[in-house]
Amino acid sequence: QVQLVESGGGLVQAGGSLRLSCAASGSIFSINVMGWYRQAPGKQREWVATTDSGGDTNLVDSVKGRFTVSRDNVMNTVNLQLNSLKPEDTAVYYCNAQIMPSGSIGWSIYWGQGTQVTVSS
Repeated sequence: QVQLVESGGGLVQAGGSLRLSCAASGSIFSINVMGWYRQAPGKQREWVATTDSGGDTNLVDSVKGRFTVSRDNVMNTVNLQLNSLKPEDTAVYYCNAQIMPSGSIGWSIYWGQGTQVTVSS
């Protein structure tokens, strides 16, 4: 059984930093894209950042220059470094990955349980 587990959320003042981590575990044959989404209260879940197996990254414009996404293909982890945080970054952050489980012939999308990031003004 494949699962994603996030860690690293918390409460921080505006201008501060946090580092989110997500580890994929279970019977995994391969991982393609890994990334992060977030959902603020009363809003739809939005894409934040992705990184592919080759290390190429993409981020939503609103976080470029402040957030960095990285991954470790050996440990099956993806990290999100959040710097210069703003109150509008407050949301539940979800890890997301496209994974081919061992013994499977196709890719499936997996989600973590979410971790709360709260930025006070």
